[in-house]
Amino acid sequence: MSLRDFGLLVLVCLIWASNNIVSKYVVTHLGAPPLFYAAARFGLVALVTFPWLFPAPRPLWRLIVIALLMGGGNFALLFIGLETATPSAAAVVGQLGVPMTTVLSVLMLGERIRWRRAIGIALTLSGALLVMWNPEGFTLSTGLLFVVASAFAGSLGAVMMKQMEGVKPLQFQAWVGLASFLPLAVLSAGFEGAQVEPAAVLSWPFLAALVYSAVVVSVGAHTLYYLLLQRYEANLISPLTLMTPLATIGLGVALLQDPFGPRMAIGAFAALVGVLIIALRRNQVAPLLLAIRERAQ
Repeated sequence: MSLRDFGLLVLVCLIWASNNIVSKYVVTHLGAPPLFYAAARFGLVALVTFPWLFPAPRPLWRLIVIALLMGGGNFALLFIGLETATPSAAAVVGQLGVPMTTVLSVLMLGERIRWRRAIGIALTLSGALLVMWNPEGFTLSTGLLFVVASAFAGSLGAVMMKQMEGVKPLQFQAWVGLASFLPLAVLSAGFEGAQVEPAAVLSWPFLAALVYSAVVVSVGAHTLYYLLLQRYEANLISPLTLMTPLATIGLGVALLQDPFGPRMAIGAFAALVGVLIIALRRNQVAPLLLAIRERAQ
């Protein structure tokens, strides 16, 4: 890989990581309802990518289901989780999406898991569970459970995406935005209507975060990642995206004072080593999942 392209990949990972911090800031410090924020983000994505919407790939029903899983389901669940979970913990627990995808690819695509990937799955699961552990016992953190659900939605969508052909990155983004906006807007109106404060959601910090998340992260960084993926082998690019959770942890500790002790360090190390093992083994959907997962955070 050329030094320029490696620099571009580092930039992509830093953009993805910074968006974890931005999302946490929006739903916690600005008090924006998570479903409303997700709906606004997808509305803007749909508007920016509308020229790439047609011709629609077939079968359309499958594309819409995939778009809802990878878009509305993935983002909304993550944003709800970030209301109470730290970005650092969410970045580690979100790694469960990789072994989930591997298991789903066995069930839905007929892939086979050999002993190395089995070890990777066990390490990732152990690391994520350790992050959710405290001295009093196992903590069923509501926020982190939503992050797990978000990871599962992205995993299922990634496996289903592998069953489709001919969907280009910007076209997929257009359908994600269109398919996700209306359901999230309806859910937000029904469950969060009284929580939406016009002064907060029309403030410049919220609008700046919205533009950054929708345009820079969802459209810009994601498209750049796919250009690099077309230029280099997936087994080279995918492991390098582990810079994203590492950068998220660093930014969370530096900017938001996320707690980071020995338990978090060991759990993060185990989970990331497990993901690295899975990503280095030849499989069908890990590169796509890594892209979707990081973009969604």
